[in-house]
Amino acid sequence: MNEYTYNCPVELALNTIMGKWKVLILWQLNKGTKRYSELKKTLPNITDKMLAQQLKELEKDNFIVREVYPTVPPKVEYSLAELGVEIQPILKSMQQWGIKFRMKETDEELKR
Repeated sequence: MNEYTYNCPVELALNTIMGKWKVLILWQLNKGTKRYSELKKTLPNITDKMLAQQLKELEKDNFIVREVYPTVPPKVEYSLAELGVEIQPILKSMQQWGIKFRMKETDEELKR
């Protein structure tokens, strides 16, 4: 059990999905079940080591489900678990804020 005491729920949430890649993986999986190679294509700047690590952590924390099919070669698919689905409205809000922020930044650059 984690012995760290969180000062507020926001700190707990941020610590759980900390880092840029976990959020982006969850965002991509909202579009549907994906294989490792499909995730890699949608996140071209992530290293194989980092993608594998982040997927393991998301699975351990019950945000995603990893399904292995008994084929040769093995087929592995990733999809959202219940927690991964529950966080999607927050990610959608982040997307909307990012769009507004980008527009504001662009407007300010044009004024210069």
